[in-house]
Amino acid sequence: MPRNNTPKVKNASHPALENQPAHAHARAPDAPHDEADGTPLPYGSDTPAGRPPAANTRLAYAKDWKHFSAWCRRSGHAALPPAAQTIALYLEACAMGEAGGRALSRTTIERRLCGLAWNAAQRGHPLDRDAPQIAGALAGIRSRPARLPRRREAVDAADILAMLGTLPHDLRGLRDRAILLLGFAAGLRRSQIVGLDLGSRSPLEGDGLVEILPDGLILRLNETGGRREIAVGRGSGENSCPVAAVERWIRFARLSQGPLFRRIGRDGHTVAEARLTDKHVARLVKQTARAAGLDADRTAALSAQSLRTGLVRAATIGRHPPDESGVRNGMMQDEPAQPGRDRFRVNLTKALGL
Repeated sequence: MPRNNTPKVKNASHPALENQPAHAHARAPDAPHDEADGTPLPYGSDTPAGRPPAANTRLAYAKDWKHFSAWCRRSGHAALPPAAQTIALYLEACAMGEAGGRALSRTTIERRLCGLAWNAAQRGHPLDRDAPQIAGALAGIRSRPARLPRRREAVDAADILAMLGTLPHDLRGLRDRAILLLGFAAGLRRSQIVGLDLGSRSPLEGDGLVEILPDGLILRLNETGGRREIAVGRGSGENSCPVAAVERWIRFARLSQGPLFRRIGRDGHTVAEARLTDKHVARLVKQTARAAGLDADRTAALSAQSLRTGLVRAATIGRHPPDESGVRNGMMQDEPAQPGRDRFRVNLTKALGL
């Protein structure tokens, strides 16, 4: 007769358990506790196979119930048993930002309802999420337009010049000056700024090429549907000229090909091969605007997009539409430039005040 090799567990306090297998004493997961008396709550049947939710989910559900209970105390409602009308009012308050904190998105509100239903079930009060009051509240929340993206402020030439004055006169300062001036003068997105490569027709690794000419520089951007060409003329002074700023950065960084804007080592002198990330552009705009003493409300609404919107607004006010100033919105094939064509007939850089 085969022997049973299952290990035995000895327990001096419970002799009857000495012959039980070891796995019989595995510790069960902690059950949730009621806020009032701390007694353990049974797991509900709404979890798969009666198993409790994951630890992170239980933590989120506990926060949902704590927030709901605090709102009930402030509003004079009873948290238990959770009436459908009370839940509906709470969800609407969350959507309007009146439940304590910012307004919540539809997805967050629906997840919070799941947390409330789970907590109510554990406390012996099942919640009918299909109740007419709750369903009506959710339908109203879903019918509302999604929150509009925050409006970003535009910068003008005066802002740019003030922001340039906050930068140091070192290698990082040269690079960041070129970023701000070129981004504003060409109306580039932050991904386009850091995606530029040096060269005229060399193979592209980024999103565009930079070619410097006597009268300015040409940007050839790869976009969906073709290549867009942007001409940036020289400015009225060396300190405000985007072309001169790019030339200085290239010369002192000793660049010949590859990414135009790169990371700089901690020593402040080593230029890495790695391309700069677009997050740097966003931080740069914020930090220099704050250092320049721009209005706090405006600074909070500034972003890398402010460079692009600044050009569009300035060009519109100055009656220099982009398609007349060499900033061509149409797509053009990668072909040799037409002989005698004057890309810099209208110098938008000077018209912007740079």
